[in-house]
Amino acid sequence: MRREAKITPQNIVRRSSFVVQQPILISDFNGKRQTPNILRLGLFGGTFNPIHLGHLRSGIEIQEAFSLDKVLFIPTAIPPHKQTWNLLPFAHRLKMVRLAIAGYPFFKASDVEKKIKGKSYSIQTLRFFKKIYGPRVELYFIIGMDAFLEINTWKEYGDLFALSHFVVMDRPGYRKAQIKQFLLQKISPGMIYYPKEKRFLHPNGFSVYLFPITLMDISSTRIRTLRQKNKSIRYLVPEKVEDYILVKNFYAS
Repeated sequence: MRREAKITPQNIVRRSSFVVQQPILISDFNGKRQTPNILRLGLFGGTFNPIHLGHLRSGIEIQEAFSLDKVLFIPTAIPPHKQTWNLLPFAHRLKMVRLAIAGYPFFKASDVEKKIKGKSYSIQTLRFFKKIYGPRVELYFIIGMDAFLEINTWKEYGDLFALSHFVVMDRPGYRKAQIKQFLLQKISPGMIYYPKEKRFLHPNGFSVYLFPITLMDISSTRIRTLRQKNKSIRYLVPEKVEDYILVKNFYAS
């Protein structure tokens, strides 16, 4: 298997495609980019059991809206909040991520949570990237609304908001008042909402963005269920991922 080049601050500086040289207007979100030489990394974590087209479409939309230099897809090694009995081994889930994103220059797979021993806690992942890149990076943690509204159950959750911006994938059914109440009560009473930008500003300067994504009725659970029923998963996952699942006979009953 071909080894992918390791992301380091040095090769990011050398590759002009990684660094935006001029300020970019981010419509409805950040306005003009104030720090054009800062690397903007989106961190998209999940079990990816398996990765599907909904993940990819969300990643593209967020990358474009926030002018992210890269979106890193980070498979969870040992999820602390989910059952693992039906979880494929990490190596196979990572392989499917790499197959899914191959050829798209703004996406990259990361095995960082496998390298960090023990359960995969987001606070450890964020600290890892902050340690690697230091002040030259802006992190954008990409998360679904359901998971975000449980973030107060995560390890050291208060410190997450001192390390990264959050891009919360919004969807119908959640009222802004409900989200505002959660943020004020569970995260910080000093959160300020800017409706025009659809973001909440934390007192420490990091933001929580509510980002509407294209709704796609696709889930990893549904894909696994279809496989158990010997039904097709065509057009729910990338073709190469489908081929890999079929060849390995994953998720079959």
